[in-house]
Amino acid sequence: MSQWIIWLIIVILLALIEIMSVNLTTIWFVISGICAIGVSFITNNYVIQFAVFVILGVILLITTKPILVKHFGKRHPKTNADRVIGMTGVVTQKITKNKSGEVKVDGKVWTAFADHQIKVNTEVKVIEISGVKLKVEKYKEEK
Repeated sequence: MSQWIIWLIIVILLALIEIMSVNLTTIWFVISGICAIGVSFITNNYVIQFAVFVILGVILLITTKPILVKHFGKRHPKTNADRVIGMTGVVTQKITKNKSGEVKVDGKVWTAFADHQIKVNTEVKVIEISGVKLKVEKYKEEK
């Protein structure tokens, strides 16, 4: 069997794995396998072909995967709950360190907790959401 056919089979198998996983891992070795096919037409030395396959695949993986993941990675759209993070609201039921209270944010009343006591009618900022409860802190207006 010709060497290029072996490399073609490897490329096809790696491409199928990438299609099934979509993790941007084997695609770089598909590209390096195609290069190894080209090298197989130049030399019959398996060591050189394999070296081109491995070295080029690793270089492509290390240098380009982070860039592509950053630009084309999965983007998680904010849910309605997530959008309240960073918003300000008003405490409608006192919050203590050990007991949740309530805050009104964006026209809706939420159960809220904090690391310290916050009195009713105090303006707060939502810093995170944990389940269905908001973690808040006293709002400090930046000047």
